[in-house]
Amino acid sequence: MAQITQRQKFILDKIIQEYIQAAVPVSSQVLEQKYEIGIKPATIRLELQRLTDLGYLLQPHVSAGRVPTDRGYRFFVDEVLEEEKRTFPEKKILEKISVFEKELSDSFKFFSELTKILADFSSAVALTYVAREGILFKEGWTGAFKEPEFHDLNCARDFAIMIQELEKSIDEFLNGGKGKTRLKIFIGRENKIPCAKNFSLILSSAKFPKRRRGILALLGPKRMDYPRNIGLMGSLVNFLEKC
Repeated sequence: MAQITQRQKFILDKIIQEYIQAAVPVSSQVLEQKYEIGIKPATIRLELQRLTDLGYLLQPHVSAGRVPTDRGYRFFVDEVLEEEKRTFPEKKILEKISVFEKELSDSFKFFSELTKILADFSSAVALTYVAREGILFKEGWTGAFKEPEFHDLNCARDFAIMIQELEKSIDEFLNGGKGKTRLKIFIGRENKIPCAKNFSLILSSAKFPKRRRGILALLGPKRMDYPRNIGLMGSLVNFLEKC
């Protein structure tokens, strides 16, 4: 993959953050008005073109701004987030979990509430899979389908198919989670699951109470809030380690 400059890295970072929040192509004017890049508008446009030529950005229409490609998102996740603390405010999680901590003895209640917390904080579809029981919990459809991507019925259909296919192959992810990190992120076409080219999957193996193993997963559009969701998953997995 071609190297990019620090300035291009900064611009790519801001475009992705803007696109995550607004879901509309980001123009050079937006960058100029909101961020002190320290270069002329013409130079910003030149840098956007270079990032497009390198495959990090895409221009949907001639007169439109730019949107991230799979390569752009991957760079953002691997390089930009490497410089940030990937944790979610643990106090928020503990406040929620403390409400049902007494339910640890009730497995169904515990995992149901755990999945709801993951969905509520992420605005994505959350899955919790408990290997010993072979049970899978799902929450977050309402929050996820508020995203503008799902106004397209074909997109909504493909998302449902993706989740169905993930359910069928969930054990493969559990058995394949022995790499350097348990946290795996699949962006767009990185997903081997059918109909997943427009979506992202954040997945982690987890240790649940009573020595049970399983998986936590978040599924949503490629435009999901990666810093928030990666931090959330990391903090929740750390909490479960202590249960």
